[in-house]
Amino acid sequence: MYHKTLSYRVFSAFNNTVLLVIAILCLLPMFHLLMVSLSSSAAANAGLVTLWPKGLTFDAYEKTFRNANFLKSLWISIERTVLGTALGMLVNAIAAYALSKDTRVFRARNVYLWFFVVTMLFPGGLIPSYILILKLHLINNLFALILPGLVAVYNIILLLNFFRSVPKELEEAAFIDGAGHVRTFWAVYLPISLPSLATVSLFTMVSHWNAYFDGLIYMKDAAKLPLASFMQTIIVQADMTKFDPAAIAGLSQRTLRASQIFIGALPILIVYPFLQRYFVKGIVIGAVKE
Repeated sequence: MYHKTLSYRVFSAFNNTVLLVIAILCLLPMFHLLMVSLSSSAAANAGLVTLWPKGLTFDAYEKTFRNANFLKSLWISIERTVLGTALGMLVNAIAAYALSKDTRVFRARNVYLWFFVVTMLFPGGLIPSYILILKLHLINNLFALILPGLVAVYNIILLLNFFRSVPKELEEAAFIDGAGHVRTFWAVYLPISLPSLATVSLFTMVSHWNAYFDGLIYMKDAAKLPLASFMQTIIVQADMTKFDPAAIAGLSQRTLRASQIFIGALPILIVYPFLQRYFVKGIVIGAVKE
């Protein structure tokens, strides 16, 4: 048996070792961040924290969760991610279903497909996007963060290729039973497209959760910043005015920032394992064009 040969076992052990090292290197920064957030101010400021907390304390998390601005930004990010993902998946899946049909069914398919591809290759740019949002009176509105990225052409192409791999016999059987395109899309295509839908949903969620630049541009009111934008002002711009000075007195900014970064990354880390089993399958199927 091939898998019992010495060369195979050596190769397998080498692969496992390399993957283990890469996994540790990926997790190490997040683990170190957690340890800093749980350490005392003196140890964090002195740079004494490595892979174990020094002077274990939960003060940074207590102060973070008592900060109304942080909680407000966290809730805005949750709203943006949930609403943006739901609307984005609906729009992109409907577009992908229509574009998955050949020209005998959808005569203008190629025209629309090239229209989408051109917008992906040559985006409008920042200034036209800002002027459009301004004219639509969406400044300081949650939809200013959602609408510009609602149609994601890359996601449409992934779903399109998956829909094209669905056996035609299923669609024909649905039509024979009296279903139209809407019912066929809802009752046939979506249930068997879970791997691709889960993969694209993960892309969309991560994109919305981590986006910070649009929040800085479109949200003039600091109280309406999503979490990523809020953290950018705290960490990169070192702007601590969004915290009550009395509340953070005696607390290291380093532990405070570490706790916020860890809390900000936690939702995606929690969601990912539930979608991970669909991830590879969805990418492979969606990336193959027949």
